[in-house]
Amino acid sequence: MMLIDSPQWQALAAHAAAMRPQHLRQLFAADPARFERFSLHRDGLLLDFSKQRLDGETLRLLHGLAAAADLDGWKQKMLAGEVINHTEDRAVRHMALRAGDQAPAEVHAVLERMQAFCESVHSGRRRGYSGERITDVVNIGIGGSDLGPRMATQALAAHQQPNLAVHFISNVDGADIAPLLARLNPRTTLFIVASKTFTTLETLINARTARAWLLAAAGRESAVAGHFVAISSDLERTREFGITADNVFEFWSWVGGRFSLWSAIGLSLALAIGWKHFSRLQEGARAMDKHFFEAPASENLPLTLALLSLWNTDFLGASTAAMLPYSQSLALLPAYLQQLEMESNGKQVNRQGEPVGVATSPIIWGEAGTNGQHSFYQLFHQGGQVIPCDFIALREADFPLPGHHGSLLANCLAQSAALAFGQTADEARAAGVPDKLVPYKVFPGNQPSTTLLLPALTPYSLGQLLALFEHKVFCLGVLWNINSFDQWGVELGKQLAAQLTPLIGSDGDSSLFDASTRGLLAALKQR
Repeated sequence: MMLIDSPQWQALAAHAAAMRPQHLRQLFAADPARFERFSLHRDGLLLDFSKQRLDGETLRLLHGLAAAADLDGWKQKMLAGEVINHTEDRAVRHMALRAGDQAPAEVHAVLERMQAFCESVHSGRRRGYSGERITDVVNIGIGGSDLGPRMATQALAAHQQPNLAVHFISNVDGADIAPLLARLNPRTTLFIVASKTFTTLETLINARTARAWLLAAAGRESAVAGHFVAISSDLERTREFGITADNVFEFWSWVGGRFSLWSAIGLSLALAIGWKHFSRLQEGARAMDKHFFEAPASENLPLTLALLSLWNTDFLGASTAAMLPYSQSLALLPAYLQQLEMESNGKQVNRQGEPVGVATSPIIWGEAGTNGQHSFYQLFHQGGQVIPCDFIALREADFPLPGHHGSLLANCLAQSAALAFGQTADEARAAGVPDKLVPYKVFPGNQPSTTLLLPALTPYSLGQLLALFEHKVFCLGVLWNINSFDQWGVELGKQLAAQLTPLIGSDGDSSLFDASTRGLLAALKQR
């Protein structure tokens, strides 16, 4: 039976037809205790979803859908290490990376090596080929080997180690790596090459460029071993590159790239913030894991976020969702969540190989507040589209300066209220708006939003936040009956790029390609 044919889905569809005409103004007027009824508190976090377009019956029906999908059963399958990534015949065990004392021995071994490596760099024991201290670290990766540590390094800038700068290179475009190398010193720069198979095209091109840059300065091949480490499972390829086995940190097939921050992929982050803070990041994620597996459905933060997303996407017609962190330190969080959610759940084939029949992942996008207010918020307020918003804010600033944080928080609360309740023509007139401008000053409101309030942006709370969204993605995959842990849609473009690369600037046979691609190849060869 298709998902949309289930009794639970049909009941939600009938309920949605009755809910769509209702405005958030009506819902709040009818229930003075709405905030208390539709907010959750857990371990310092506050999730306010009272501005979502739902009522108690909506939640009851959504929880019924989760029960019918056997969410609890799937949670236990993941926890037990069953092969729930069925298309790649793999278990999904990223939680084991942050399991503390309960982590597998192989995980403990790698974490201990990471800690020792970080301490050797921070203490100055590990030095470059000229005997100078390491001052700069460059992480070379892409996708999950870049977005997670890059985002978290910026997010935790207030906790970063002194006298060590961490940089990130991902794009194969030379404009990414060239300006960085131009300002670095090869004698004091350490490179981390992050690629599970050590075959990722973009990563290897950048790594070879960095290697050539180092050798041009050092003049000897032996310098590579002192300035390059790898995060990979292929010791043969890393050895051929010049990276010794003791400088390779293992990365397992049961860890998906977008869930890998907690593994050796987090080495650049650990170097940036120190091992104590990296451990606290893992502790925060572990606390969220415990909450997800133990909290009842009505109090479960990840499940609640997932149900809200499904409700907005499949029953209120939202095709996008905006992630709006009111924290400049979290400016890269929307990009991180784009990969986490869209690569995981942007699928239209279910676990049985059949069409899902409904929309799955919305398009995730966003910007740090208050910048976005002077850009795309106009569309939120008067564009006529349903765009659910997740506001994320901090009670305490990570960089406290007089007058800044209060204004930031006021803007966050003002925008969520304005999006929910809008402004009527009568209210505009009462505010003194001239009649000829009234039509332009009417704001329909009724835009659904959630506000997630963190006590502060610490390694612990960031760990909570990231694990919260990881589990949200898992819940949505179960609800839509899709595999959230493969990414076959990434592969086709890679295959075609490999075929096209030899044809760029050469006269190879392009007859297998379409007329448009052949025309573009010809245009690129013209000078």
